[in-house]
Amino acid sequence: MKNRKIYNILLAAVWILGGASCSLDEYNPGGSSLEALMTTQDGFKQAINNCYFGLQRSFYGKQIYIELAEAGTDLWTAKQNSNTNANYFKYAEGGSMNQNMAQSIWNSGYDGIGSCNIALALADKVIDWDSEEVKNEVIAEAHFLRALYYYNLVEIFGGVTFITAKNEGVDTAPVRTEPLEIYKNCIIPDLEFAATYLPISRPKEEGRALRKSAKAYLVKAYLTTKEYGCSDYLQAAKDLADELIRDCETGGANLDTYMYPTYNDVFADANNQNNKESMFSIACSTQYGSVNKWQNNLSWMEFYCNTYYFPAIEKTEDGIKQWGGNPEGTFMPSKYLMDLYVQSDNKLDPRYAASFKTSWKANKDFTWSEDKIKEMDREGNITTNTSLAAGDEAIRVIRPEEDDYVTLAANKLKADYMIVDTKDLYGTDGKVKMNYTRQNDGKTVLNPFYYFYPSLSKFNTTNIIVSNWSKGRYGSNASIITMRMAEIYLLAAEADVYLTGGANANKYINKVRERANASQYNGAVDIQYVLDERARELAGESVRWFDLKRTGKLTEDYLQQKNPDVGQYFRDNTHTVRPIPQSFTEIIENGVEYQNPNY
Repeated sequence: MKNRKIYNILLAAVWILGGASCSLDEYNPGGSSLEALMTTQDGFKQAINNCYFGLQRSFYGKQIYIELAEAGTDLWTAKQNSNTNANYFKYAEGGSMNQNMAQSIWNSGYDGIGSCNIALALADKVIDWDSEEVKNEVIAEAHFLRALYYYNLVEIFGGVTFITAKNEGVDTAPVRTEPLEIYKNCIIPDLEFAATYLPISRPKEEGRALRKSAKAYLVKAYLTTKEYGCSDYLQAAKDLADELIRDCETGGANLDTYMYPTYNDVFADANNQNNKESMFSIACSTQYGSVNKWQNNLSWMEFYCNTYYFPAIEKTEDGIKQWGGNPEGTFMPSKYLMDLYVQSDNKLDPRYAASFKTSWKANKDFTWSEDKIKEMDREGNITTNTSLAAGDEAIRVIRPEEDDYVTLAANKLKADYMIVDTKDLYGTDGKVKMNYTRQNDGKTVLNPFYYFYPSLSKFNTTNIIVSNWSKGRYGSNASIITMRMAEIYLLAAEADVYLTGGANANKYINKVRERANASQYNGAVDIQYVLDERARELAGESVRWFDLKRTGKLTEDYLQQKNPDVGQYFRDNTHTVRPIPQSFTEIIENGVEYQNPNY
């Protein structure tokens, strides 16, 4: 039984049927029937689709992955700066972390690797390949996906057990391989193979790897080796990013790359499937027959403030579909993130308004009660006869850089709706304001305004599937973009900083800023500025934790400076990797040694 558990968790190729929302037809063979299926070209193609399953089941667009990739960084804290999901947001607040917090990532990662290894091991047994070119194109998917699984496992957990062959047994005392060795011997070679042989396009097959997908992730893999003290691949990263950029700027003829003319286009409802800017996407759609449609893309659910705390707004099925966002998300932006949108001319970067929702209308009639008047510190003009009607403005979050700020701020406690000043949300110390002293009775209470904050809305979509409203089973049909063309420009800028000190980085950054109608930047570019620009462009897109780790900024000192609500709990000798799941370490013979330090 012990060996069987290890086999299932780490070393086996697990072929799973159903539950995924995927454009790929899955097959669920086992044992000898699998090998029989994969002796023909058509059967091999059918079976290799399952290599994608782990990504769709537990990775991109799922709550755990979003929290692993964005929480615990400089950009976010938990809603109301609470202890919600404290393992992710606040590193367990200095306490003992749940060692199974990333169990699904670990299990799905090795399931996927096992599937890829089987495909690569059996490719030579296919008896009817049309040509060597066709064979290479098909197995390039397995190479690409194996690299993506290992990239995530290495960056999340550190050194992991490195397996590239079809499993023939069970190792009860597995060893860990250092990250750089895995990059050099698997991630980079796999991506280089895929970048050579994957097709340039796949009409009507969203969600499958393309040549540009492999090249994009190869740029990131090359750059990430610097995290481990290696500079051998930096020029290759820059050259490959430049190749993608040249293709994009000359019409995408060679690699089918594209960048939308406006930032708003990227996240428009009309483009949330088959997004042209995407370098690689996970497809989510009811047309693909998922039995768990509410488990599709959950990005839209994670970043909204608790609008329903103000009784003029209630959570309804129609409201969810109309707003395209869920009013009980878990991510609250940090003051640092909010301040990044202020340009040198003291005007807001247009991506602030394009990325964050700051006003909501009532969806029901509402009359102020005495309790609510007191709690929200209303002035005397607001009485129990003061009402709002459905459709009236209910909540407006303001900030000093807005044109009408002075007028609105002066009247915020006189208004019959909620005007929330960001100054009431964040202190000059960079922390969320947890307390508020009321004017109406002088009492210091829990901050009544911190329920309402700018809410990341780039993932909002009316493309919502409601499977069972009463059980909270609803999700989004929007595809999950894992990387997009704008990021390639920013990776090129990062590579340029490493290679030249940033001498040419502005030209890449300003392409992204120009597309967003932001002011051009002519100052010096260092890694911090690249990170700042990545935050403005990519906030919430499941990259920030990896960004900080790659650039050496995932440190106690950095997080204390930028986001002290989170940084106070970060420990340099522990939290740069996540704990190896206890469900694995407790059933291997060397579990104590296998675990990451201090967990």
